[in-house]
Amino acid sequence: MIKCLCINSKNKPEEIPMSKWIQEGFKYHITHVYFHPKQGIQGASLHEVRLGSESLPYESYRLSRFAIDQEDLTKLIQMIEDCSELNTIDIEKMLKESELVITNEN
Repeated sequence: MIKCLCINSKNKPEEIPMSKWIQEGFKYHITHVYFHPKQGIQGASLHEVRLGSESLPYESYRLSRFAIDQEDLTKLIQMIEDCSELNTIDIEKMLKESELVITNEN
């Protein structure tokens, strides 16, 4: 799991109930990273809150909604490599396009 901080909880899709939504300023832990080719976005599953069938078509939270500490960047890259559906993705390009925020907080 990779620590992250929610930095953007705006524009919650109507299909996602508030009980499954993230809150700005709260810390979470990323458990899996996805690439959604139809939406052209990178997404993350979180340990603390999970989207369910009532949230369809949304399966994960947009990765750019979170800040990752600089010290956890290597762990995130390893997780991306370990996620089988990302095997053919250029990881550096994906991270750049995700607009992921890297912080120096501990």
